[in-house]
Amino acid sequence: MAELITTPFSRESTAAEVIDGSDLSGKRAIVTGGASGIGVETARALASAGAEVVLAVRNLEAGARTAAEIVDSTGNSQIRVSPLDLADQKSVAAFVADWDGPLHILVNNAGVMASPLARTAEGWEMQFATNHLGHFALATGLHRALAAAGGARVVAVSSAAHLRSPVVFEDIQFNHREYEPWTAYGQSKTANVLFAIEVDRRYRDDGIRAFALHPGAILETDLGRHYDPSELVAVIERARRIGSFKTIEQGAATTVFCASSPLLAGRGGVYCENCDIASVTSEGDTGVRPYAIDPELAERLWTWTERALG
Repeated sequence: MAELITTPFSRESTAAEVIDGSDLSGKRAIVTGGASGIGVETARALASAGAEVVLAVRNLEAGARTAAEIVDSTGNSQIRVSPLDLADQKSVAAFVADWDGPLHILVNNAGVMASPLARTAEGWEMQFATNHLGHFALATGLHRALAAAGGARVVAVSSAAHLRSPVVFEDIQFNHREYEPWTAYGQSKTANVLFAIEVDRRYRDDGIRAFALHPGAILETDLGRHYDPSELVAVIERARRIGSFKTIEQGAATTVFCASSPLLAGRGGVYCENCDIASVTSEGDTGVRPYAIDPELAERLWTWTERALG
């Protein structure tokens, strides 16, 4: 179990508060899905500290608008936009091939949530393909760039939805079991945590540390566009019960904490929430499940993913 730490931040902290006083001048960052939701505020916070930020997005027009707005609000002109569709392995490969030089911060933020059953050209279930397989290919493809940074961080935006399901290795792609959107989403979010655990184990000797996190419940993003109305009511009631509602600015705080905080120096392979390392729990609505940080399962998923991607 990871040793817990004490931070000056809380669930109410914003990304701007977390990054305040940090100097990321000379650092280069990628934020996937950086043109919407908490991705925008993550990119803005990193840019405000002087980092060069690349918004890796599917919608280049939205990306360009976001980049211009971040330049205006931060005074940092080092904001670029690059095309990336995580459900398309050719797009991921093209992004990797186009990258040149070191990479200090990789924020795997983009995702799809609780969507109807859809499959990629390879036949992969769309949520798992986007949330895990695409980000896996991106991070491993950028390994040399991360290693060249001499101290990089990989940040996987997971979710408390990982509490809904472990990775079901017997049928990850829902080829034989009945598809259920939230179970599929939960499985992909558990995969995000296991990915961070194994990245940290495999890459730490290269100076690369990895973190996973739960941003909190944020209603103002379009991530919930696939919500069934009855399911939305249940999600709202649960969030109110555990007091987890956040603004977009608060929702980006833990991502920025994992990406930049000196309080995490020398650490890695942990799951964070509310700008701190989360407790490991087997019940309840908070913390991280043991199956999501199991090193044997993390290695098993890595091997499975390598085979799937060929």
